[in-house]
Amino acid sequence: MRRVLSAVAWPYANGPRHVGHVAGFGVPSDVFSRYMRMAGHDVLMVSGTDEHGTPILVLAEQEGRSPQEVADRYNRVIATDLADLGLSYDLFTRTTTGNHYAVAQELFRVCHANGYLIEQTTRGAISPSTGRTLPDRYIEGTCPICGYAEARGDQCDNCGNQLDPTELIEPRSKINGETPEFVQTEHLFLDLPALADALREWLDGREATGTWRPNVIKFSKNLLEDVRPRPMTRDIDWGIPVPLDGWSDNPHKRLYVWFDAVVGYLSASIEWARRLGDPERWRAWWNDPDAVSYYFQGKDNITFHAQIWPAELLAYAGQGAKGGSPGGYGELDLPTEVVASEFMTMEGRQFSTSRGHVVYVRDVLDRYGPDALRYFICAAGPESQDSDFTWGEFVQRNNSELVGGWGNLVNRTAAMIAKSFGEIPPCGELEPVDQALLETVRAAFAAVGELVERQRLKQAITEVMRVVGEANKYVADTQPFKLKGDDERERLGTVLHVLAQAVVGINTLTAPFLPHGANRVHRVMGGQGDFMPMPRLDEVADLDRGSAGSTYPVITGDYSGTPRWECTPVVVGTPIGTPTPVFAKFDPSVVADEVARLSGVDERAEVATRQGGGHRERAEVATRQEGGHGERAEVATRQEGGGAPGGVPGGGRT
Repeated sequence: MRRVLSAVAWPYANGPRHVGHVAGFGVPSDVFSRYMRMAGHDVLMVSGTDEHGTPILVLAEQEGRSPQEVADRYNRVIATDLADLGLSYDLFTRTTTGNHYAVAQELFRVCHANGYLIEQTTRGAISPSTGRTLPDRYIEGTCPICGYAEARGDQCDNCGNQLDPTELIEPRSKINGETPEFVQTEHLFLDLPALADALREWLDGREATGTWRPNVIKFSKNLLEDVRPRPMTRDIDWGIPVPLDGWSDNPHKRLYVWFDAVVGYLSASIEWARRLGDPERWRAWWNDPDAVSYYFQGKDNITFHAQIWPAELLAYAGQGAKGGSPGGYGELDLPTEVVASEFMTMEGRQFSTSRGHVVYVRDVLDRYGPDALRYFICAAGPESQDSDFTWGEFVQRNNSELVGGWGNLVNRTAAMIAKSFGEIPPCGELEPVDQALLETVRAAFAAVGELVERQRLKQAITEVMRVVGEANKYVADTQPFKLKGDDERERLGTVLHVLAQAVVGINTLTAPFLPHGANRVHRVMGGQGDFMPMPRLDEVADLDRGSAGSTYPVITGDYSGTPRWECTPVVVGTPIGTPTPVFAKFDPSVVADEVARLSGVDERAEVATRQGGGHRERAEVATRQEGGHGERAEVATRQEGGGAPGGVPGGGRT
């Protein structure tokens, strides 16, 4: 048994999540966490909404609300969607808690005391029309290194190089397109050059394990070729105050959201332990060298999880070139693996909330349920290469694989047992064909488990469906529906017993991928209650601010009843009733309907964009008019790509 930290990217609280987001950070982390619990490991899965930074300020101004009101609104939307998708967080919290402020400031103080936060004068960008500072990620232009036309002010996603906004060719604001003004300002920078050797040693060790995805380890090591200090404070009035003398009393200086956000993995773990009434329990996942940690996000956030966050941890522990001593949290474990997914597009184009080219998680859940979406992401998601969400493939995979393959096997097995026996019959003498199927199911546990543990979900779900195919072939080979004579009843009972055992075993194999469906199959096969524990939304008050203000939702859950990763023997005599379908088949017209819905939104958004002089926020008005979306469409995000600063179609810091 190992302690396993599942550190899941923090969705940015500027709107609901779309399918591309949860394909990157959501479903893969949940499949892994559920499997690891079933395999007997002690899993701590944490995340929350990321709620500071300029995007919240911009959105608050557009909506005529305070930044906290905006964060509150979208925190609730996001938490509800992720809980309904079945993501089994031990704690999904937020970065505006008193606990998070305290943890982030503690790390910052110690990193500074150890000498790894250095003061430098830099040129900051100002919006000429508003006077507001523009963060690096809100400035885009042409990369001076590779010529990419949409490079951001902090890095180029095309070549991966770290940039400064002043280096961009023809820089422009992503908010309104104007050319920013650059003025001198003082900031604290993380001294990455002083931490480069320690980072390189850590990455060399990770590469030697052979477990990281090749593109992730290669990109991470390439980051060390151009290491320079990176700013960790910002000129902004919405964020965590800088906890240093001479800085803390300046209302316009705050911690950079990227220092603040990655600390959330630690602060959420600490909050989880505090809410349990065991404040030091988090240390088992953070101070134990034998514990392991996996960080899930999109590929454009590799920089922050394979360089910035490890550098902060090393600086806090005093393990860079300048030495130093760790603070009260002690030496904190570095990531075991950074699990970064590639990008997902939609119908051949990048997800874009501002242009209406998007499908939100809530809309898919309401119209089609969680099983079909989770299955599609596992089978066709952007695991190691870019992928495309199309309604045609979504419907086809659901109907032919999930319904026609797995659902059909469950329903006809239960129907035959209900009709012929009414309960799981005893098993007679096994023939080679029976033994072959049972052995296939048993052997799949090792194969599928190894693939999930190595983050190979596509291969894992393919192996599960191969076993489903073998079980359906067994039905065709044994033809139990033709065994009707009294002299054939014992053989019929044996075949149906073997089928029941296969279905129960396969249901365990599918459970990490399809927990909702696994619960329904469990009940069809005579089980009581839920097979897989599900997350819940709890309304809580801030631990450090008491009942001041309103409560807010957190995702949590009791996963102590998680089943074991094994083929549990069926119990003879378990009653089996006439089943109802466990999965829903979609009418082929769904494809045309959804594509037409999407095209209608695209067209209206483009018209609004032209009429509004190109300002993206005006195009949002059109996207909110789509029939059937109601309140959910009203929370459409204002950022291109639907994500954090810089928009992340693959679902990193979103």
